This record gives sequence, C-alpha cells and structure tokens, in this order.
Amino acid sequence: MSDNGCGFPAPGLQSFLFKPLATVGGFEFNKVMLLVLITTVLVIGFFWAAFGKAKVVPGKLQMVGEAGYDFVRRGIVYETLGKREGEKYVPLMVSLFFFIWIMNIWSVIPLAQFPVASVIAFPAVLAAIVYITWVALTFKKHGFVGFFKNVTGYDKSLGAVLPLVMVIEFFSNLVVRPFTHAVRLFANMFAGHLMLVMFTVASWYLLNSWLVVGAGVSFVMTIAMILFELFVQAVQAYVFVLLACSYVQGALAEHH
Repeated sequence: MSDNGCGFPAPGLQSFLFKPLATVGGFEFNKVMLLVLITTVLVIGFFWAAFGKAKVVPGKLQMVGEAGYDFVRRGIVYETLGKREGEKYVPLMVSLFFFIWIMNIWSVIPLAQFPVASVIAFPAVLAAIVYITWVALTFKKHGFVGFFKNVTGYDKSLGAVLPLVMVIEFFSNLVVRPFTHAVRLFANMFAGHLMLVMFTVASWYLLNSWLVVGAGVSFVMTIAMILFELFVQAVQAYVFVLLACSYVQGALAEHH
C-alpha cells in the first residue's frame, strides 16, 4: 500500500531494484545476481546429469535432455545454417536458449518472481557474445575487404545510391544490430514483469479497499498474464537464438 493509504501504489522502476544480499570487498551481490548464478548451475547441472553417462537406451532425464537439445539443433540451427555448417554451433545455441529461457521463467516462480533478462546488462552481455562471434567469423571467412563488403552491403550494381546504402548498412550491422538484439529481449521481459506486478498489486489494493469484484477481475488477469508470460518467455529465447543463427549464417555466406 502507498504511504498515504489512499492512492494506488503504481509499480515502477522500484520493482527492478533490489537491496544487496551481501557486500564483499565493495562488491554488492543482490537477488538478480543470485538468480543468474542459480540459472547457470541449473543449466550446467541438468545437461551434465542428462548426458554425463549417456546410454543407448536413454532414461527419463536423458530423454528430456535429448528432446530439448534436438529442438534447438533441428528446429533452429539446422533450419538456419544447415546441418553441415550448423553442427559446430549447436552447443553455443543450446546454451544460449536454455540460459535465456530459465532466466526468463524466474518471473513466474514463487519467491523469485523476477525475470533476470529485464535487467539490460544481462541481455547486453549475451548479445555481445553473439556480436563478437559474428564479427570474428566474418573476418575469418572473408578477410578485411570481404568483411567490409559484408557489413556494408556492397553491390556495385546499385549505382549512384551505393554510398548511401553502404552507410546505412554499416551502422545497421555494426551499431544497431547488437543494440536491437539485446533490447528486444530486455524490453519484452521488462514490460511483462511490469504488467504482472501491476495486476498483482491491483488485486491486493482492490481487495483491501473491499472492491471484491474488481479484485477478482484483477486476479483473473494476473493468472492470464502469467500464462501469457510463460509463452512469451519461451518465444523470446527462441527469437534470440534464431537471430544469433541468422547472424552466423550471414557471416558464413559468400558475398556476391
């Protein structure tokens, strides 16, 4: 409830700020960092447990692991890069997908109730990993001149508009691309969490104001938003990895 006891306590940036859980040597460790650490342990631990002692006839855990791995491998990587070129990038893409998905899904887990990707630093680092991979692959595949042609969309058949196209493509690929890659994930998780907080707080506010019908409607909306967020969380992990694969594909493609 708000301090004055009558106004609606609208959620805002305070919903994304957490007090430090511990401070070691001037370094503050908060809830978001804890969730990232747990996410890392869960992803590594699950796949280690599923494939550490893989069997020809898989057990239940191995079957689940194979289903998840195969979904990313065949449904995203192979579809974008092809089987021959894509196989070497499957571990990276599988890691990105499940790491992002678990980071997102904390939003609807009791006690956690916060999507890590709604803090821009984490999507930014993941986008930077993809960006550095794309730049390195482009240099390795095409050399300096080929890299320049690749990122500027050089095509002499464009004639007089070629300089304008090159400038636009240069900034689009080297500046805008990593920014939009990170912000797309961040913005969806930020907005989704804000909506969940708003309807949850509204339910309690209306109930405490004895507006039972309004509280009931708000509670139903909260449940609906949770179900919708479960869908969005998986979709955003899928889209992030799909874009990562498309960037790698662009780096490996022959320039014409």
